[in-house]
Formats: sequence, structure tokens, C-alpha cells
Amino acid sequence: MTVVKDDSGQEAVDDKGDMPGEGDAYVPSQRRLDRERHKRTRARRATAIAAVSTLVTAVVLYVVVVSAPGWERTKETFFDGHYAREAFPKVLEGLWLNIRLLLICGVLVLVLGMLIAIARTLRGPVFFPLRVLAAAYTDFFRGLPLIINLMIVVFGVPALRLQGVTVDPVWLGGAALTLTYSAYVAEVFRAGIESVHPSQRAAARSLGLSNRQALRHVVLPQAVRRQVPPLLNDLVSLQKDTGLVSIGGAIDAVRASDIIAQRALNYTPYIVAGLVFVALTIPMTRFTDWVTARMDRQRAQGGTT
Repeated sequence: MTVVKDDSGQEAVDDKGDMPGEGDAYVPSQRRLDRERHKRTRARRATAIAAVSTLVTAVVLYVVVVSAPGWERTKETFFDGHYAREAFPKVLEGLWLNIRLLLICGVLVLVLGMLIAIARTLRGPVFFPLRVLAAAYTDFFRGLPLIINLMIVVFGVPALRLQGVTVDPVWLGGAALTLTYSAYVAEVFRAGIESVHPSQRAAARSLGLSNRQALRHVVLPQAVRRQVPPLLNDLVSLQKDTGLVSIGGAIDAVRASDIIAQRALNYTPYIVAGLVFVALTIPMTRFTDWVTARMDRQRAQGGTT
């Protein structure tokens, strides 16, 4: 804003250049430039320190492991290149079974877990038996170790000799995984449903929605959105635990490595199978971290409830 004189000699205010988009371009202050320069310097220093500390830690661990008295024997037993090359294609072939189990069991776990969670949150005395059964289911399968559940289902069901019931260890192992993880996922969904404020349901009811419509269109969308990170963590755990179906004889990645290890009396195939599972798990874990951070930013900005 500048003060000018008109033709009559009177002072007048000239607003030219004060409107957005007019006049000179924005020039950051020297203080802001110094602050940004300081931030960049600190970021570079932090990166350099992290890189150096990581390198030093790796070198120390390498020296400690390599200088151990039994390193040569351990290297031959667990890190043999010949057996690693032999096991890798077999492990990848078995991994396809683990991936299929993850996809099928993951869908079943989400559906069954949601139904159990809804059953536990139903209101009214008429639903009391259903709530008790749902609570008993979650308490039992969350307390029962997964490995014992697998043994009971994989070995116990064929012993019953039921007509029309499969004895395939893959299907039985998948059923055991679904039973156990549905209990955990049901509690995740239930926590999400109960985290929705009762005023949300009351508002939906005041608009003419029935209890079922309020649950479907108002409560469940909010509950599921809030529980996405823990649900993804459960799926990551499920992906790793699919390897337990090998106890019934299913040829998955773990069983394929076990066959080679028992034949060669060398444990390198187990290392190969473990690294394959880690490589499969890391992207899912990083995706879970990204989703969690994104939802935290949205909550901080008021973008989600």
C-alpha cells in the first residue's frame, strides 16, 4: 500500500499491487531461509550419523559372529550355498500353497470375525444366548494355542471317519487357521464397533433408520475404518502361520525345506524358507505402517472420526 498525490494535490491511497496475484512475487524472509537451511543441515547430519552407526554395528556383529569358535561348522550347516540353490526352487513352489492359504483363509477370517463381533454386540435379552456363544468362541480359540488347534483338527477330524468330510491336511489346516484367527479378528471388530459413540447410532435412528440399517450404514463403516491397522497386523501374522500346516504333511514352503534338510542333514533349506517368508512379510508390514501413519495424519487434521 502506497500514498500518492492526485492532480489536486490531495493525498490518496494506492492499493495497486496489494491484491493477491498482483504486484511483486512473494520473497521469503532471511529468517525463514536460515531456518530451512538449518533443517536441511540437521537432516544431512542425522542421515550421516545413522549410516555410520549402522555400518559400525554391522561390522561389530560380523566380527563377533565370524570370530566365534564354532563359526566354520555353523557356516557349513546353515549357510551352504549348494543346498541353498537346491532348496530355493522347491521352497518357492511350496510358497504358492502358503499364499493360497493366506488369500482364502484371510477372506474367511474377515467374514467370520465380523459375524462373531456383530453377534457379541447385539442388544436385547433375546440375543443373550447368541452373545454367550460368541463370547465362548472367542475365549476358547484365543486361549487355545494355534499349534494344538492344528493338531486336533488335522489329526482328530480324520480319526472320526465322518462321511463327506475331507481328510486333506491343507483344507483341515486352513480350517484350523480360520477358527483361531477369527477369534482374534472378532475382538478387533468388536473393539471398533464399541469405539463408535452411541450418539452416532442415535442420530441414525432419529433419521428413520432401523437398528440393522444403522449398524450397516453408520456404525460398521466407522468401526472397520478405525481398525484397519490391527486387521492388517493380524493378516501379517496369518501369513507366517500358514507354514504350520506342514505338521499335517502338506507340502508348503516349510515342509519342502524340511524334506531337503532331513535328506541332506543340513539346515540351510530352513534359512532359505525363513528368508522367503521374511521377504513376503516385509512389504505387508511396511504397508501396514503406511496405513497407520496415514490414518494418524487424518485424525490429526480432523479428516476422519
